Amino acid sequence: MPSAESKTNTTTGGVQSLERAFDLLERMADAGGEVGLSELSTSSGLPLPTIHRLMRTLVACGYVRQQPNRRYALGPRLIRLGESSSRLLGTWARPYLARLVEETGETANMALLDGDEVVYVAQVPSRHSMRMFTEVGRRVLPHTTGVGKALLADTPPEEVRALLARTGMPAATEKTITTPDGFLDALRQVHEHGYAVDDNEQEMGVRCLAVAVPDSPAPAAISISGPAGRVTDEATERIVPILKEVAAELSGALASTGSA
Repeated sequence: MPSAESKTNTTTGGVQSLERAFDLLERMADAGGEVGLSELSTSSGLPLPTIHRLMRTLVACGYVRQQPNRRYALGPRLIRLGESSSRLLGTWARPYLARLVEETGETANMALLDGDEVVYVAQVPSRHSMRMFTEVGRRVLPHTTGVGKALLADTPPEEVRALLARTGMPAATEKTITTPDGFLDALRQVHEHGYAVDDNEQEMGVRCLAVAVPDSPAPAAISISGPAGRVTDEATERIVPILKEVAAELSGALASTGSA
């Protein structure tokens, strides 16, 4: 009969393997979704036999797949997990968006970067009769939105240019930024000021203020949007500190969600 000590060692080993497996998945995601074993060994510090054993298990479960070139790629079973997690992320964010509406009076949104697109995952509408409405699940191109600028502000310029080359930069309005250099200038302003602005760029007559959610498990941003006549420069000075405060609180809540 196994001793209490051997049971403890088995449990500890199982937890360690689980932690290592998730760490490898995150490293694969950071590397663009496809890596070789030697790259994982270098970045993680784990020996190749350990990585090979963990990857075999992940492949068998469908969370990783081995490519014809022998490299490993994130597997299709992760898609369902990601979609469910994104929906829950919006649910967890709603109380914080409600606070934004309460303190700013304008519609509050949360958006994620999904591939080359921005997807809205949560919204709490303003109580004003004239208010902005964005359907949850709607996808837009990053260059047309405040949340897109906030989400891409820390992305290396060469990666931003590559994304813009893939999506193109069609104009949603006459004020939409339609050149890579113009968009990179806008991202530099996000760094300088600490928030992003969509000034009639997605829809005429609408202004949006957005900030990234720091240390979010997936790139996320929150924003408020309203008529340009209400979201003025004067209102911006009042609203931006509230946005940053709520983003920091949401970040803390997401970090602690599910902790034992």
